[in-house]
Amino acid sequence: MKKKYLLAPGPTPVPPEVLMAMSLPMIHHRAPDFIPVLDSAKKGLQWLYQTKNDVLILSASGTGGMVGAVNNFLSPGDKALVVNGGKFGERWTKICKAYGVNAEEITVEWGYAVKPEKVEGSLKRDSSIKAVFVQACETSTGVYHDIKSIGEIVKRYENTIFVVDAISALVAHDLRTDEWGIDVMVGGSQKGVMLPPGLAFVSISDKAWKMAETSKSPRFYFNFKKEREALSRNQTNFTSPVTLIIGLNQALTMLKEEGLTEVFRRHTTMAEATRKAMNAIGLGLYTKESPSNSVTAVIAPEGYDGQLIYKNLREKYGITAAGGQDQAKGKIFRIAHLGYADTFDVITAVAGVEMVLKGMGYPVKLGSGVAAAEEVLIK
Repeated sequence: MKKKYLLAPGPTPVPPEVLMAMSLPMIHHRAPDFIPVLDSAKKGLQWLYQTKNDVLILSASGTGGMVGAVNNFLSPGDKALVVNGGKFGERWTKICKAYGVNAEEITVEWGYAVKPEKVEGSLKRDSSIKAVFVQACETSTGVYHDIKSIGEIVKRYENTIFVVDAISALVAHDLRTDEWGIDVMVGGSQKGVMLPPGLAFVSISDKAWKMAETSKSPRFYFNFKKEREALSRNQTNFTSPVTLIIGLNQALTMLKEEGLTEVFRRHTTMAEATRKAMNAIGLGLYTKESPSNSVTAVIAPEGYDGQLIYKNLREKYGITAAGGQDQAKGKIFRIAHLGYADTFDVITAVAGVEMVLKGMGYPVKLGSGVAAAEEVLIK
């Protein structure tokens, strides 16, 4: 028998309480007994997002929310500014191009965070830019971008909205939607929110809704205006993912019981412990600045294949982490500490890495990383 441990940056483990809630008998999405379920979910998401604005609930992966964040606010021929510092920044550009939006990129070296002054410089040079797209956490590199500072810059531009992919950052980081001027923020169910894949969440400011009135991009399924109208009646525009929304309520209840301050502290502590453990083992971090609380990207030792480390974690010890993507493939492996994760998930991950490296012939002192992690986690 081999017990399995899910330590990837999505999907993440689902708490037993959430699984139990989702196992209740099915109810109809247009019946009266679903109305309080969706009402509770939308209010809970406003609490999590720290916003007074509507947070739409879509039956989609997070990428569906990203698509809607482009085609509901921009028109073909419009200009957008995209921060591209990894695979998911690259995705913003691809979505823009699919809808005829001209995407100007700020290219950031993988492992580094964008400099907010570069965003400001682009906006000063070109007043026709209608949206700034960025990741909060660039999951492929483990970098957290300075959302607060960028938001303060974009706020000053009346005809430009600030759009944030927070799919892997939500819950792990304190993202203050309204206070920081985030006009559109996308989340997903399978990360910090501790659910299976299948839901996308999108918060929308009054500034963004005003821009939506002039958008000429084609849309049908991801029509945010119709979703907003449905949400006002505690419905979704199309068939509601009832089971997932019931699970969402339970997950939000658990997060509320913990409290946002403690949730953020827990993620910060787990991330710090993981980073210090990897350093104690003798491994470098791929993230050169502004590391995320969601996932730690670790450089494989010279001469060792990062994909093989990732594979051995899974096959030998039942630990599913993540490998590198694109230009980082084979060079790194990634360990998540996100959502339904705690002290001993970190210990398990660190011990697994030590054992895999030892088995591959790397001169690791067993227990060195675990001890370094414990020094952080025991506080």
